[in-house]
Formats: sequence, C-alpha cells, structure tokens
Amino acid sequence: MKKIAYIELDTHAEIALNFMELMNDSKAFSVDYYFSEKILRFFGFAQNDKLPENIKKATPENLIQQLSTDNYQLIIIGTVHRYFNVFEKVAEKFNTSIICHNLNFVKALNFDLLTSIFKEDFQYRLKLLLKEGLLRKSKVYKKAKNLLVLDQGFENFVRKPLVYAQPDKYKFLPIFYTKFLEKPNNPIFTIVIPGAVSQKRRNYERVLKSIKIFHFPLEIIFLGKAQGKELEMLQDFEQSKPENISIKYFTEKVPQDVFDDYMQKADVLWCPIQQETEFFSQKEIYGFTKMSGNIGDAVKFGKLAVFPENYPSKYSFIIPEKGSLGDFLFTKKDIDFSEFSKEKVLQELEKTIFALL
Repeated sequence: MKKIAYIELDTHAEIALNFMELMNDSKAFSVDYYFSEKILRFFGFAQNDKLPENIKKATPENLIQQLSTDNYQLIIIGTVHRYFNVFEKVAEKFNTSIICHNLNFVKALNFDLLTSIFKEDFQYRLKLLLKEGLLRKSKVYKKAKNLLVLDQGFENFVRKPLVYAQPDKYKFLPIFYTKFLEKPNNPIFTIVIPGAVSQKRRNYERVLKSIKIFHFPLEIIFLGKAQGKELEMLQDFEQSKPENISIKYFTEKVPQDVFDDYMQKADVLWCPIQQETEFFSQKEIYGFTKMSGNIGDAVKFGKLAVFPENYPSKYSFIIPEKGSLGDFLFTKKDIDFSEFSKEKVLQELEKTIFALL
C-alpha cells in the first residue's frame, strides 16, 4: 500500500470528509490525516478524545516534525489560505499537492496582497503578514508539485498560459460522490437553497421578489445561517408573504444531520449564486475561478440544481435559469447519477493520486 497524508488546518472540513469517506474503501492507499482542533471538532471529536490511529491532531508548529516521522509518497494540503511559512517548508520537503479554491487568489501578486490588508479584516490580515508569511503565498503554490481543482471544467480553464502561471500543474481531483439517492415524497413542493444566507454569495433579494408570483402551496427552506440584513429581509418577507408560501430559515449554524435531512427532502435545489464574489479582496468568478459548493451538494444528494444561466457547467443535473421561473424550478428530469457512485469516483480518485506520486 502507498502511504499518503492529507492536511487540513484551516477550513473546508466537508472536503476532507469526502476524501476520507472515499479513501476508507481504498485498497491501494493508506492515508494519515493531520487535522487542527477546529477540524476535529467538525468530525465530532472533543478535546481529550482518543483519536483513530490514522487521524492526528496537528498544529502549524508541530506539523513538519509530525510529517517527518513517516515516509509519505504524497502530501495533499486541503487549504492554503494561511500558515504560508509552514506550508512552504512542507512543499520544499515533500511531494506536495495543494487543493485550490480561489484561482485568482492563487495567482495574486504580493502587491495585491499588501493592498488587500487595508481593505478588510485588518487585524487578521496583518497577523498573516507579520506571523504567517503572507508574502510567501506565491512561493508555496510554486513549490507544490501539483495544484488540484475540484471542478473538472477548471482543469481546462487554467490551461491558459497568458492567464495562469504553470498551467500544466493543475489537475482535477474527483471527490464528490452520491451518498443519498432517495426520491422525496413531499405533500408540498419543496425548494431548498443551501448555504449560509449571504447576499454577497447568492441573490436572495431576487428569490424573495420572484416567488410571490406562485399561487399554489410551496415551501422554501433557506438552509444556512441567516444574520444581519439578510435575517431582517427574511423576517420582513415572513410577515408579508402570500399564504400559499411557507418559509424556513435558521439563525444559528445548521447542524450537519439537520442539513442532510432537509437536503434529502428537497424536490429541487435553487442556487441563485452571484456571478462575482471576493476572496481576500481578490475578485473571484463562480464557475471560472471559484467553484460553488452547491455543485458538491447536488452530487451528494442526487438532486437537480437550478443555477444562473451564466454559470458555465456541463453537468447534466444543472438546470439553467432560462425562461420563466416556473419553467426551470419545476423541471421534471430524470438524471442518472451512476457516474458519481462511490465505487466509480474512488476508482477515478485513485487513478489521479497515482499520477500525483
């Protein structure tokens, strides 16, 4: 068995979980996981719990020492949005591949990063500059042997040398598979909008304006934490909405089991994502430089998903917002999710990992 390591010290715990669930069935690879306390909490481990043998609690300070105790043939880093000084040493010392979530951030120049410090989150970004090697960011990605993307379309997009340095380093890492495939049996047509309720990420204003045209029973679930202006917007709508429409929203982070239950009940997922967003004050474009997490949601739960017409995707389960609201929200379409079966995705994942060795 080939021995590899997967590191996640920051965020994207769901991606680490997907990777782990797939690789647990692998007969070709043995994987050790190095997780921060925050990630371990996501997995349900309390501070003093005994961890499984292949899951290790890691900190930036002890990571290099821990990795050096085993002869890993590959290190995959789940997120490099901080701890740049540590990850640069990892990339220097080991065969390292990094999952990239924001492609414009990956190619941002030091000047862009410096000016970004003063735009938002000043104290946190200053800490990254002074203590975590923010200006080593480009060196980390440069020293990594491969850069991984989670949407197959991105692999082709980044092969543009004029736009992206080292385009041949980008590889597609297949980790999304269908875990639930039961057809819902709802008395009322149920639309689920998954993700934290943020107008910056999704156009909730348009959703609330547009659904008033329907005169039959309809339930809409805003499946993510709502706060601030977005929460007020939902509360105002709740007071003035037509009687045939019921809505549900959450004022706290949605527990994973609750999230899973509501996702399984969905007749359709509505993903009204904004075309542009920002990461570290760098403009990112959904479908081009940043993948929407809703793609993974649709695959995991075997659901049709409505996306804006300008979202560039060839997935058969995506319905573009084209024509009238009723045309795309109530599309009846049988989708074959067999290409996303756990067995097939694991096969492709193993092939990819062999190519990274």
